[in-house]
Amino acid sequence: METDTLLATGSINVVPQDYGANSGSAEHGHPDNGSPGFGTRSPNSVGDNESCPVKGGDEALYMQQAVVFIEDAIHYRSINHRVDASSLRLHRWYYSRLCQWGLGLAIAVVLLLAFVEQPSSLSTSSDPRYRLPPWEPPCGLTEGIEALCLFIFTLDLAVKSYLIGWEEFRKSKWLMGYTVVIAASIIDWMLSVSMECDEKLRVRRLLRPFFLLQNSSLMKKTLKCIKRTLPEIASVILLLALHLCLFTMIGMLLFAKTDEPERNGEWGLYFRNLPQAITSLLVLLTTANNPDVMIPAYTLNRAYSIFFITFSVFGTYFLMNLLTAIIYNQFRGYLMMSVQTSILRRRLGIRAAFQVLRCQGTRAAVVEQVRVDTVLEVMYKVNMKSYYRAAIIKEVQQRASDVHMDHKAFGTLFEQLDKDRVKEHPAPPQYNYTCLQKIQFIFSHYYTTLAGNAVALANVICICTILVLNAEKSTAERNDYYLEVINCCFIFWYLLEMSLKLLAFGLKGYLSYQNNIFDGFLTILLMVLQITILINYSVPFSKWQPISHAMSLWDMVRLINLLIVFRFLRIIPDIKLMNLVASTLLDLVKNLRAFAGILVVVFYVFAVFGIWLFEGAIKPPTTMSIISNSTIENITSNYTTTCGTYEQLEYWPNNFDDFAAAIILLYNVMVVNNWQAFMDAYSRYTTEWAKVYFVCWWLTSSVMWVNLFVALILENFIYKWDRSHSCSVTDMEKTRYETSVQLMFKEHIEEPTEEELLRQLQQHPHLHIHCTVDT
Repeated sequence: METDTLLATGSINVVPQDYGANSGSAEHGHPDNGSPGFGTRSPNSVGDNESCPVKGGDEALYMQQAVVFIEDAIHYRSINHRVDASSLRLHRWYYSRLCQWGLGLAIAVVLLLAFVEQPSSLSTSSDPRYRLPPWEPPCGLTEGIEALCLFIFTLDLAVKSYLIGWEEFRKSKWLMGYTVVIAASIIDWMLSVSMECDEKLRVRRLLRPFFLLQNSSLMKKTLKCIKRTLPEIASVILLLALHLCLFTMIGMLLFAKTDEPERNGEWGLYFRNLPQAITSLLVLLTTANNPDVMIPAYTLNRAYSIFFITFSVFGTYFLMNLLTAIIYNQFRGYLMMSVQTSILRRRLGIRAAFQVLRCQGTRAAVVEQVRVDTVLEVMYKVNMKSYYRAAIIKEVQQRASDVHMDHKAFGTLFEQLDKDRVKEHPAPPQYNYTCLQKIQFIFSHYYTTLAGNAVALANVICICTILVLNAEKSTAERNDYYLEVINCCFIFWYLLEMSLKLLAFGLKGYLSYQNNIFDGFLTILLMVLQITILINYSVPFSKWQPISHAMSLWDMVRLINLLIVFRFLRIIPDIKLMNLVASTLLDLVKNLRAFAGILVVVFYVFAVFGIWLFEGAIKPPTTMSIISNSTIENITSNYTTTCGTYEQLEYWPNNFDDFAAAIILLYNVMVVNNWQAFMDAYSRYTTEWAKVYFVCWWLTSSVMWVNLFVALILENFIYKWDRSHSCSVTDMEKTRYETSVQLMFKEHIEEPTEEELLRQLQQHPHLHIHCTVDT
């Protein structure tokens, strides 16, 4: 008896279709030429060798399909793309390193155009008092570069659309949005050219970050997680807003205007009206104006401090930290869901590769098995990292005596992809001479590394001592004789240490340690600089006063000392907790690029909006140094010299007059130190509605994104701590783990079931699959 139900015990017959340009019915997921469709079977498919037909050129096609499916699995890509020979070649070419680097370069270039376009950021200073007119590109230069980038994006869209087919294209919101953004950008570009680059508003500048988002699958998953986290975040922000409004009302009642002018200080500065009161307490929530905001009232009566302390304790320490906890918990859950999807894609790609490899031979097609030598041949063709390929091939070779392997054994091979990469150091060279063996033993020992750290510490202490003694002396008054002699001695030791370590470990063994590469690079630079000094200024002697050259002696000695101070960082790998923190930071830089990418997008969008809204809004008085209080009102009614304001603090370089200056201003607001000065200034020079822009940026960057980043740092650190808690410093030095986001959540991920994989394969739009079950 046969049934169409998908069971793990059934057999799946895969019929790859060589779709051409005119395969309309197959492209829409319908059977072509009467072949069995999804969930259907042929009458005699059980035990029939024709269930997986093999023709002259089909074996090469099946091999090519398996290679592409495995590559899709490695990179967590969807396998729902065309599977004919020409499309697979196009697919591999598109995802090649050259094409992806070219696409990434085009995205980077089109984003960087904002620094060159009008208003140009190509000036030494952003301070309008000292800024010279920046270089403005001629009309057509940036437009020509942008046209080339838009052509690349159009070609990228065309290739993606062709590979997945029309049905899948219609389901993809990102590709539909990609189409709209490219079309809008081209229309806006044509308007710019027709207006000879004199338009006031470039709408396409606001759309450019979309190109960065759509090119990263992990970035899209992260954005989806953030969107799903927003309802929980909104509930806490609503509670925070309620807390703010409640205390604003209480504050306006407490600090109302009285008939005694000397008692109206708090009212006049912070609670004059509702917008000012809300702004004052909102800034206090970030502690940026504490204790300034309560000083006028606290001066009159110390009991008023209870109001401000109560507001800060509940708002800053309870609600804000509760928001961090909620963001961490909710975002972590949604990120796990996204990682679950990535794992499903990997397992599905591996399963699809197994199914098409079954079609390599009729005997393997009847029983769910593939030949071991076929798997080995496929692995040599797959583009993947060498250490993963070596581990998988080793597993395959261990099964060479079995001739065939089933889908479980095939899937087990690729568990190597889910493991941490452990970098093992090569074996040291073998020496026959006793003297060399002793040197090798001494300089490969852990205590030698500690001794080198002690020497580096002594070097830094000597530099600090001499710097303290010469702190008040000018360059001409300094006597660099002692510092130069000390540096020569230490550099000689560093060269000796590097040479003997090369002897002990061998070249490959020496370079396998990251701290050795760091030490060696700095040591060579130190040696080159020291030789340069000796050539130009001769050997140091007492009362050494060398003549001046193109690069002064002090500059060269200072550069040497900077390198020596950096060299002191070699102690990091030898302190377990410090090594753990440093490796966590490195993993964050390497593997959490999606979060940094979304932060770049947010900065970009807010900077563009800031330029549109506030470009040229604040203009400093031309005679700032000689302004007196009597002339201030004649210059502008918005100008003020009140302590702590934008003008008094001379924050003039922080403005929205160009893109680079806008980025720096947004960063300063994100840090929230004195961010009220910017909000106050732009609300005075423009309108009170300017505060909405700054509050939105504070909520987006400081409240939401910083908390998300803290959550990921915690998750990464906890994962690294658990992995290294039982390791000694020596063990951590001998092996190095490379962590990815998927590995961080690996223990919490549920593996997809066999039925789920078969169901997904059955729904493949370009690969006809029908299942049969023997009973």
